Amino acid sequence: MSLYIPIVIFIFGLLIGSFLNVIILRLHSGESAASGRSKCPQCGHILKWTDLFPLLSFVFLGRRCRYCNEKISWQYPIVELATAILFLIAYIIETNAGIGKFPISNLPAGEAGFQFPIDFRFIVSILRDWIVIASLIIIFVYDLRWMIIPDSVIIPAIIAVIILNLFIGVPITMMVIGLVIGLGFFALQYLISKGVWVGGGDLRLGALMGALLGWPVVLVALFLAYIIGAIAATVLIIRKKVTAKSQVPFGVFLVPATIIALFWGEKILSWYLGQIY
Repeated sequence: MSLYIPIVIFIFGLLIGSFLNVIILRLHSGESAASGRSKCPQCGHILKWTDLFPLLSFVFLGRRCRYCNEKISWQYPIVELATAILFLIAYIIETNAGIGKFPISNLPAGEAGFQFPIDFRFIVSILRDWIVIASLIIIFVYDLRWMIIPDSVIIPAIIAVIILNLFIGVPITMMVIGLVIGLGFFALQYLISKGVWVGGGDLRLGALMGALLGWPVVLVALFLAYIIGAIAATVLIIRKKVTAKSQVPFGVFLVPATIIALFWGEKILSWYLGQIY
């Protein structure tokens, strides 16, 4: 693998992460994502291009706005760095998997001529992964800060995943079973608890998990989410940040579980099955 490609993808991920920060704040304020130049959320001053370098501006400005001197939230560099790292991991994993490597040509097999060495399935796979990662990062931050999973993000993500999965060649049966399990798992809890245990956003996030991961990897993600949630809750209770009765946004646990299952779900499942058989 050429070194410059991972570097370009990492920088691209930083730029996308910076844009995700804009989307998160503008979703909450009700502004359009294309409603103009970025501005300081504290003083409202329009930011110069020199204030907008992902990671670097945060460091060189000393974590303070140059206009009002208010502290800049750690959300900005964390989202930028997380997006860059996850974009790069997705690229590396899809490359090593060798998904859909085939030349595109209008010539009969065996005949000489110009061939287009474009791997459409590989490109679509990467595009799907990046769309999902970007959507899940928005959902994670939004649910963590305001305990809401925005429909304007989750519903387009579900539609995009289904369409792109069809292009990749994901078996429709596995995708539909996964979607039904992911949605049904949370729908059952919603009905039993009358919306106390989980919210409507969790149902839609379950549908996204199922459509993305399919059967049976969606089970790995659900299992991981409860493990992550149990560990996090235990730590928070010990540190007296929450109590056993505190309301905790479950999407915060579903998102990392989904990403882990997307990258390594099949390996985790194979390892587990190898332990019990």
